[in-house]
Amino acid sequence: MTRRIALLTSGGDAPGMNAAIRAVVLAAQHYQAEIYGFYHGYNGLLNNEFTLLTQADVQGIIHRGGTILKSARCQEMRDEQGVKQAVNVLLKNKIDALIVIGGDGSFNGLIAISKQWQGQVIGIPGTIDNDIDGTDFTIGFSTAVNTGIEAIDKIRDTADAFDRVFLVELMGRHSGHITFNVGVSCAAEQILSFENFQAKDEKKLLNKIAKQITDAQQKRHSSYLIVIAENLWPGGSQALANNLKQLTGIDCPLCTLGYIQRGGSPVAKDRLLATKMGVAAVQAINNGQSNMMIGEQNNSMLLVALSTAIQHQKQVSQTLVEAQENIFALTEKN
Repeated sequence: MTRRIALLTSGGDAPGMNAAIRAVVLAAQHYQAEIYGFYHGYNGLLNNEFTLLTQADVQGIIHRGGTILKSARCQEMRDEQGVKQAVNVLLKNKIDALIVIGGDGSFNGLIAISKQWQGQVIGIPGTIDNDIDGTDFTIGFSTAVNTGIEAIDKIRDTADAFDRVFLVELMGRHSGHITFNVGVSCAAEQILSFENFQAKDEKKLLNKIAKQITDAQQKRHSSYLIVIAENLWPGGSQALANNLKQLTGIDCPLCTLGYIQRGGSPVAKDRLLATKMGVAAVQAINNGQSNMMIGEQNNSMLLVALSTAIQHQKQVSQTLVEAQENIFALTEKN
């Protein structure tokens, strides 16, 4: 009897989701299983909105951003009634296993379903935030970092031309992985993230940055770039920009990159990661695994319990944080 596997993409989109969809479909074909793609995340599952995915459907999508299955957030999945409805749809369509590509919210939905359904559930980490435990990287993170670098390099050109100060806000929700990787790669004079900022130090840090900006403008006649994580500064990043202008008398425009970081064609690293994870997800189902997420550590694929993957214990590399601090300390001395 042919096995039926349901597949959906949930939450924020991430470059490489299409590559993962392609890998799942082709791997399923190898194992003689059928893939039922549900549209618009868990909403499509609740509404029984799906299509049978074939090799023809996934040709030419590995390089495309977004997701051909669309995505969405689903408030109903936070309620027991919504979970029961999802389970009923899975039973109605005689689904044997469910694969979800998404982040921690999506995995919470999987865990809820697993408590009321006997089928297998497997998660594939697809989020630009890189805030999922048990895997070195998540699908979309590398592309988001590259997109941030390209944008800030252009901002730096203008900053250097006029010796300007700019404040750039990056996405990440409550994770500093994008901020630190982009900031270090762009040689930002200041990186503000959850790993090196506490609200109680706000006033002291404001005065410190203000002095550095003044020195850069008046003594070195150079640009000054601040990279900040979203949801970090009390009152928002614009409040920081306003405070710095009040202290220095120097304009500090805020550039919020926003959703540009979630779009675009995935870089090679994300295409490769997504392909490996998609294949591994189907293999896990074929091997009888359930309640697991596909992860990669030290270039090796592994299975991580979904309950472990959503703990938010993964931190930005301390080596990266220290590298920025040491480079910045050297700049201050000079």
